[in-house]
Amino acid sequence: MVAPLRFRGSNCLRQRIILSLLTGRSVIIEDIRVGEEETLLEYELNFIELIKTITSGTKVQLSTGRVHFTPGTILGGQITHDCNKSRGISYYLEALLYLAPFCKTPFNATLTGVTNEQIDPSVDSLKASALPLIKRFLGDVEGTKLEIKVTARGFKPGGGGKVEFTCPVVRQLNPVQITESGKVKRVRGVAVAARVSPQMANRLIDTSKGQLLKFLPDVYIYSDHTKGKSSGQSPGFSISLSAETIEGCSYTASAVSNHKGSGLGPTVPEDLAKEATMLLYEEIRRGGCVDSICQGLALVLMAFNQKDVSTIKFGALTTYTILLLRHLKEFCGITFKLETGQENEVTASCAGIGYKNLSKPSY
Repeated sequence: MVAPLRFRGSNCLRQRIILSLLTGRSVIIEDIRVGEEETLLEYELNFIELIKTITSGTKVQLSTGRVHFTPGTILGGQITHDCNKSRGISYYLEALLYLAPFCKTPFNATLTGVTNEQIDPSVDSLKASALPLIKRFLGDVEGTKLEIKVTARGFKPGGGGKVEFTCPVVRQLNPVQITESGKVKRVRGVAVAARVSPQMANRLIDTSKGQLLKFLPDVYIYSDHTKGKSSGQSPGFSISLSAETIEGCSYTASAVSNHKGSGLGPTVPEDLAKEATMLLYEEIRRGGCVDSICQGLALVLMAFNQKDVSTIKFGALTTYTILLLRHLKEFCGITFKLETGQENEVTASCAGIGYKNLSKPSY
């Protein structure tokens, strides 16, 4: 029996659990939080509940300051989960994006909670950035469609948002070569207004377009003003932007208004639109073929691939991505070849570990 891997601290909890499920290796995490709160927070416990929902045979032993996670089989299928409102639905959805292609049955998840908030990327950004990337690794798959659909918006603190995520399963992923990012050809976006005046979304659009049209003519940002049940439980507004290149790469950015009770005061729509636009400029400046929120997803899909070489050019690596590289080495024994280019761009190459989804029925 392989000895469990040992870690310390609550940092990168999702990374460790995801890699534990994919490799089948148990993990023990000690000294979760040194101080008064020596246990997992509510949203982390909620995340573990989601993992137990989509798997079979997973065992989790919790004690003061210690977690012993024993992975089971990733089943997938149709599930419904109520996400903790202190974090966005994207916190949970990001983990499902890593695991969904390796499930036993096609994934069909309905997540409820907060769709737009300031800590995690918006669901719209994940949809624009992650789905095209996953499609390159999946190839042409019949049956279930790879899709993220927002059926209701939810802002903090009340939440009330609803997101549906579907994904097909494959026996093996396809190796990819993504080294040319190309120039930005267009910008698409969505301005969301829930339980506030529709003028909030219009002001977001006018300001952001005014900035973007100085650089390229093809800019379209649509207004998503929700009403009734689809507007969630709390007022708020946000804007998500996505820049697409001639090579099919995407750079995304988003900004969300301060929520009621945050103590930060009201948000001016024009300032919020400028913030999102500047964040988009920063993502474009970083370069690469994958934006910062999907660097980790790309690395995992490269590692758990066929025994063939995949190569992707990234912008400057984030701290989260660097920690994931270390975890991949510990769990899989895989080392990426990293070559630094201009403007801190990094070209990462690796031969996949030959991972096969043995849970997928062969008929």
